[in-house]
Amino acid sequence: MIKDLRKIVKELKESEAKSLLLIILLKIKRLEESGYSSKQFSDELYEMYKELLNFSQIKNKTDETYQIIHIVFGNSSGGALKVALRDLDLERKEKVIVFFDDIFSIGPIWKLQDEAGRTYRYEWLRNHINLEDDYLDEDDYEESFRDILHQINAIPEQVPIIIWNGENAHEQTGVRYALYLLHKKTNDIFLINTLEAYKAYFNNSSDEYFPLYTAAIDPEKLKAIYEKTRLNKPLLPENRMRFVQEWESLANKQEVLRIWQDGEIQSVADSFYDQYIINTAQRLHNAQKEQGLYKIGRINRRSVSTFAPIYWGPIFRIQN
Repeated sequence: MIKDLRKIVKELKESEAKSLLLIILLKIKRLEESGYSSKQFSDELYEMYKELLNFSQIKNKTDETYQIIHIVFGNSSGGALKVALRDLDLERKEKVIVFFDDIFSIGPIWKLQDEAGRTYRYEWLRNHINLEDDYLDEDDYEESFRDILHQINAIPEQVPIIIWNGENAHEQTGVRYALYLLHKKTNDIFLINTLEAYKAYFNNSSDEYFPLYTAAIDPEKLKAIYEKTRLNKPLLPENRMRFVQEWESLANKQEVLRIWQDGEIQSVADSFYDQYIINTAQRLHNAQKEQGLYKIGRINRRSVSTFAPIYWGPIFRIQN
């Protein structure tokens, strides 16, 4: 058993090992500073131990044993889809690949398929976006790209691939990037547009807004969407090639802000959201004076529902 544990630890990526150590240290600090009991501490450590063993078993499964590969954009979408698959008892039969926990609607994507382009993007993010230090650790950032590229290349030819996407620049850019990396593979590839599916299956007259991106849909609804839309019709070769060509066009541009409009990814000026930021701030200010939290909540809901896919556009402008 000790030999097995050594093997599991050795196979952990540096970023995974660091995250595990940080969680343990935070629990120890909590034990020292609060009413957190020794029993709670030991119970939670034991649960972490069991989860690590289970994670290792799933991680070491070869892709040949999976019946379907799912690609999603971002950890939130990935986590929700994994819950949906677990509820369908498909967790061990179908694999979820989180296609980079990144934000493709902002920042340069020039030559992102190459190491030079990824370095260029990393430097831009570090200089323009105030994110957590571990997110912008250069070694971890490049390692995450290499890991995803390895997972993409390792997909067996006979396994169908499903790419989940919403109606926003982040996920639509990701779709084109993913299809570019998959363009030499002969697998059947399916797209699930989560906004279209949501409207088709959950259209409620009381719904004021619809989720424009996958991460805004709860696992129960993702489960229902998957049950109704799985493996409908694969992308035709000519459509796959169109997506690849669109990626090649995007990857030759130097712009750093993208929107999804009229069914297309459009590059826009850095100042594109400035007036929206000003107007939203004014509405929030007026709501606070007039009607308090209720109206603020409605404004925030509308802002998130309508502009969720471009969230990082305003953040980028505010920080700069």
